Amino acid sequence: MKNKILKYTARTLRKAMTCHEQILWHNLCKKKILGCQFYRQKIIAGYIVDFYCATGKLVVELDGSQHKQNDAIAYDLERTRV
Repeated sequence: MKNKILKYTARTLRKAMTCHEQILWHNLCKKKILGCQFYRQKIIAGYIVDFYCATGKLVVELDGSQHKQNDAIAYDLERTRV
């Protein structure tokens, strides 16, 4: 059940990217950076990351002001640990 919720949430986030995510995605899509394939709103280890490159084992997160709230700080620390 959790996986279905994550898939739905990731799909929703892809459709409603912030302006900063759109700018970055424009530069990452279609293998524009060193021919590497990036994915947006990718589910990894039960979390949704903004951008992911499997080849480079790279996760890119664009954090806004919502990540400065106490509960978000704890959540982000746990996600980083994983």
